[in-house]
Amino acid sequence: MIRCLVLILSLLMLVFTIPAYASKHRAIAQHQDIALIKNAIENFLYNNTATLSGQVIVNVGQIDRHLALPQCPHLEPFVPTGGRLWGKTSIGVRCDSQVATWTIYVQTEIIVMTNVLHIARPVTVGQTITYEDIAPQNVNLAQMPEGIFTDVAQVIGKVATTNLIAGQPLRPQMLRAPYVVIRGQTVNLVVQGRGFSIRSEGQALADAAEGQVVQVRNKSGRIMNGFARTNSIVEIQP
Repeated sequence: MIRCLVLILSLLMLVFTIPAYASKHRAIAQHQDIALIKNAIENFLYNNTATLSGQVIVNVGQIDRHLALPQCPHLEPFVPTGGRLWGKTSIGVRCDSQVATWTIYVQTEIIVMTNVLHIARPVTVGQTITYEDIAPQNVNLAQMPEGIFTDVAQVIGKVATTNLIAGQPLRPQMLRAPYVVIRGQTVNLVVQGRGFSIRSEGQALADAAEGQVVQVRNKSGRIMNGFARTNSIVEIQP
């Protein structure tokens, strides 16, 4: 008799314990997996930096594993207003569904390792840049000033606008295009129109690179504006 009572009590306890145990684990399973949030951020960043030159390395910061976020059917990473996909930044992840609505922000570092052009030897103002004057260095682009050069074709043949020291990364304000028209030079004025072409001579009143607007004085003393071209030509628009 006693054995029967013990057996009945054991069965009753088992009946009440199993649902409680299952309910507890369902609740745990309904919490968002932190690893999935990290994976979503990594995939988002790698996809959106695929066009950057060089090797991209993404380091996602620590996410609090005690966050009890409701499970989300679709995680949506995004760049917050004013943010950037560059260097140390903050990336948002939101869930906006019928079963859950939440947003968190995660600190992230985006490293872009690429070859940046540096000055290999001292260059004086007015000197034309040659291959011997530059040397590529593999650096983290996110730690470089904006506008640095990574393409040799962008700097060869350009002229230094200031004295450059060996080891400096090259930036646009350090270089200019070579002048094709020099101040005081006699230039050929060309007026091109539909069905006609007029040529005369004039004097350049300023230095100008290819395509820049330059003032010239023609033989009669009239000052005109034109586009500087190679071979001492200034193109006047009719």
